[in-house]
Amino acid sequence: MKTPRLLALGVTMLAAGIANAGEPTSPAQAANGFYGAYSTFHPSDGIPNEARLAKLAPFLSPALHRLLVEGDAAETKFNKANKDSPPLIEGDLFSSLFEGATSYKVGVCNGDAKQARCAVDLIYDDKHNPATRWTDTIYLVLTPNGWRVDDIGYGGNWDFANKGRLSATLRQVIADADG
Repeated sequence: MKTPRLLALGVTMLAAGIANAGEPTSPAQAANGFYGAYSTFHPSDGIPNEARLAKLAPFLSPALHRLLVEGDAAETKFNKANKDSPPLIEGDLFSSLFEGATSYKVGVCNGDAKQARCAVDLIYDDKHNPATRWTDTIYLVLTPNGWRVDDIGYGGNWDFANKGRLSATLRQVIADADG
């Protein structure tokens, strides 16, 4: 009688392993997945639309996903009320540089069992000017579905670089639309 139970247990464990096979198992894997999805719609301009957000969603924490959805709704509300004004967010939202990054390399990740941060070396190269290089920091959290991107810290040190964190930028957009 133990054989059927062991077989059932084995099938259940195998199914669980297959179901989770695509889930990021490390912060670096999640960061690489995020930037891989991000690079499919470069240049990024403002808050991603529904199709672009769907590409990023498997790599986002619930909190960051919610902020992006709320930010998109706030941007839409603002644009309807201010037809002659530029959008609240212009340029790349996911990196320090307005033009975004044309390549990336996820570096060392540090953290604990619940949260981590990874340095990400980014390059923008338009092939006509010297390449711009900088390092941003990607913050990740462990969710029931694996590691997910929870925030981005902008590391660019030039004038007009995005500053602070992605989450703060999105919260400001939401507040400005209500303002």
